[in-house]
Amino acid sequence: MNPVSHFLIGWVTANTVELTRRDRALIVIAGVAPDLDGLGIVAEKATQHSEQPLLWWTQYHHVLCHNLGFGLLLTALALVLAKTRRAITALLALLAFHLHLLGDLVGARGPEGDQWPIPYLLPFSDKWELAWSHQWALNAWPNFAITAAMLAATFYLAAKRGYSPLEFVSQKADKKFVETLRKRFGENWPSG
Repeated sequence: MNPVSHFLIGWVTANTVELTRRDRALIVIAGVAPDLDGLGIVAEKATQHSEQPLLWWTQYHHVLCHNLGFGLLLTALALVLAKTRRAITALLALLAFHLHLLGDLVGARGPEGDQWPIPYLLPFSDKWELAWSHQWALNAWPNFAITAAMLAATFYLAAKRGYSPLEFVSQKADKKFVETLRKRFGENWPSG
């Protein structure tokens, strides 16, 4: 799944209960953080024509951060850093992390048909990898449908709750966005 979908899924997950902005951010971060292991593509592309290319993306994407150990680390961080409702924030962070893994498991096949199995039990064991033979491609329609559904849910929640994902960037822009949504769809939307 693409990073935008993971972000939106994390944001919708964070809005299943009333939480502070900080606690919502922790859950969203847990939903996108597994893709930190994809940053190795920068080094790999930069060194691809060198004598000893760094294969950090090829070797470590869907490995370093797509596993139970990393999920538990994110959960512990959410528990420690949460402002209020620590246990709920930590559990939702763990859920957002696992929704990321599920999204990649079902919808992250590469352009050449390559699958990335997920070594779920790392670093505790390398004996079990998650893979699904019917995994759809990154650019397949189900990924677009999921992103569209998450966008709709995001707009709905933003209008209902009075804040959107823009709250992480600019509270002024967030307020304007919510006002625009409410004006466009009616003052009582989504409540009436």
